[in-house]
Amino acid sequence: MLSVLRVHLPSDIPIVGCELLPYVLVRHPDKTVSTDDVPEFSPVEGHFLRYKWYRIQSDKKVTICSVHPSEQATLQCLGCVKAKIPVAKSYHCTPKCFSDAWQHHRVLHERAASAVNENGNEEEDIYGRFNNTTSGMNNNNSVGNNNNVVNGTAPLYPAGVTQRNGGETWFEVGRSKTYTPAADDIGHVLKFECVVVDSETKLPVGQANTILTSRVIPAPSPSPRRLTSVTNADVAGHLHTSSGTFTVLSYNVLCDSYATSDLYGYCPLWALSWPYRRQNLLREIVGYLADIVCLQEVQSDHFEEFFAPELDKHGYQALFKRRTTEVFNGSNQTIDGCATFFRRDRFSHVKKYEVEFNKAAQSLTDALVPNAQKKTALNRLVKDNVALIVVLEAKFSNQGVDSLGKRQLVCVANTHVNVQHDLKDVKLWQVHTLLKGLEKIAASADIPMLVCGDFNSVPGSARHALLAIGKVDPMHPDLAVDPLGILRPAAKLTHTLPLVSAYSSFARICYEQQKKRMDPNTNEPLFTNCTRDFIGTLDYIFYSADSLTVESLLELLDEDSLRKDTALPSPEWSSDHIALLAEFRCKPRIRR
Repeated sequence: MLSVLRVHLPSDIPIVGCELLPYVLVRHPDKTVSTDDVPEFSPVEGHFLRYKWYRIQSDKKVTICSVHPSEQATLQCLGCVKAKIPVAKSYHCTPKCFSDAWQHHRVLHERAASAVNENGNEEEDIYGRFNNTTSGMNNNNSVGNNNNVVNGTAPLYPAGVTQRNGGETWFEVGRSKTYTPAADDIGHVLKFECVVVDSETKLPVGQANTILTSRVIPAPSPSPRRLTSVTNADVAGHLHTSSGTFTVLSYNVLCDSYATSDLYGYCPLWALSWPYRRQNLLREIVGYLADIVCLQEVQSDHFEEFFAPELDKHGYQALFKRRTTEVFNGSNQTIDGCATFFRRDRFSHVKKYEVEFNKAAQSLTDALVPNAQKKTALNRLVKDNVALIVVLEAKFSNQGVDSLGKRQLVCVANTHVNVQHDLKDVKLWQVHTLLKGLEKIAASADIPMLVCGDFNSVPGSARHALLAIGKVDPMHPDLAVDPLGILRPAAKLTHTLPLVSAYSSFARICYEQQKKRMDPNTNEPLFTNCTRDFIGTLDYIFYSADSLTVESLLELLDEDSLRKDTALPSPEWSSDHIALLAEFRCKPRIRR
C-alpha cells in the first residue's frame, strides 16, 4: 500500500510571499520510493495523498523584530507610529538592536517626513514597492481576511477550527501541497499535514505525517532608493520618468547555482533560497519602473519559468542569450545568461545581435595563433561568456517633437564579462571585441548606444579605461599579462564610440550625500558588489554622450543603507550586486 516515509521543509522559517514546497518521500506498493505527487485524480492502487495546512493561532499576540525577523520584538519605536510608518518596521527585539540599527532606521523617519511635505502619501510612495504583500503572485491556496478558503473565485470549503487546546487554535488555511504565507500569518506557526486517503471511502488510512514551521516572518524590506537629478541637485525624484525620457536598469541578480552557503555563509539559508530570492528580486525590479531592464546571471530555467512570465504581467517583452557550453559541464537548464526586457508601451523590438566570445576566440586563433599553440590559446580564451545586443525603437518622441520625422532608435548592449581575476588579458579582449561589434552597428546607423552589464572590471583597470576613454595606456600594468600576444600592439586597443559612465555624472553635482558614495579618483561608485571577501565596483551603464544626456540616477547604497557589518546578499537585498539605474534623454538631432 502507498505510504509516506518522510516529510520535511527545505527551511523551517516561512516568509510572507515565499512559497513553501514540502519534501514528501513516498513508498509505492511495488516498493519503489519517489517524491512524485499522488493526486486524487490519479490514485495508486486505490489510494492518494491529501495535504492540509494549518495556522496555529495563539491567544498571545506575537510581534516580530524588523531587524532580526526570526526574533520576537520587545520594544516599539513610537516615532514610527507618529510618522505613520508601516507598523512592522517599528519593532525591535532588544535596545541594542534598536541602537545598532538607528543609522538605518533614522532614514525611514526622514523620508516619511519628506514624503508628507511633498504629497502627503508617504506609505504608498516610499514603501509601496517593498511592502509585505504578495504583489506579482497568485496565492490561491491561502486565507487572507476571507471567511472561506478560496481557489480562484469559488469557495471550496469553510475555514474551520480543527482543534483548540489551552489557548491555541488551529485554523485550516490550505488544501494543496504548497502554501504561500500571507500577512495574516505573520507571527504564527504553520503546520503541514500529509495523509494517505482511500479513494472510495475518502477516509484517511493510517496516521497523518505532520511538520511544524517556525513563526512566519515578514519579508525584510530594504531602505528604498530614489532617483536623484543630476541636472538639479536639489531635486530628489520618484521613480517616474518625464516626457521624452527613458530609464535603463542594469542588475546582476546572482544566479541560483552560485548562491550557496559555501560562498555566502553569512547570509541566512532561508534568504539564500531561490523561492525567497526570486520574489524579493521581482519586487525590487518591478518597483524601479524601468523602461529597459538588463539582467545578468539569469539562470535559463528561471528565465523561462519565472522572469519572462512574471515581467510579462508588468508589460515587458523579454529577450535572452544563454552562455555557451564549451566549458560548462552542468545541466543546460541551470546555465545562466543575459536577459534584456523592455516595456512594450515604450519601445518596440527592431533587431537582436548575439555575441558569443567563444566563436570570436576561434576566429582569432585561426587567424593569429600557430597550429601548435591553438589548443593552449583556446583553453585560455574559451570561457562561455556572451553579450546580447538589442536595437529598439522608441514609441515616444524626444521632448514631444521629432523635427526630422525619423525613427528614434536605441542600441542596448547587455554583457557579463569573465570573472577570473588572473585572466586580465581575456577580459580586456572580450570588452574590446564587444566594442568593435558596437562600432560596426554605430557606423551603419545614427543610433544612441547604451552598454550595460557586469564587466568584472574595477575602475582604473585596462578594461574600464578602454570603455571610459576609448584607449589603453601602453604602459598600463594589466597589459603585462598577455601570454598569447592578443593585446599587441597596444595601439590597437581603441574604439571610437563616445562612451561615458552614467554614474560619473554624480561627480558633477554638489550633492554631498551621493558624492560621498563616489570614488573621487575614478568618479565611479565606491562599490556595486559587496561581499565579505570583496567590495568594489564591477557594474556600469555606459552611454554615448554625443546623442544622450543623463537626467537622473538611482541613488547609491552606503554602509548605513546596508546596516553595520552586513554584506550582500542579505535578507533585504537578494544579490551580491546592487542595481544601477539611469534616466536618459535623447539629444535633439541636428539637420545636416
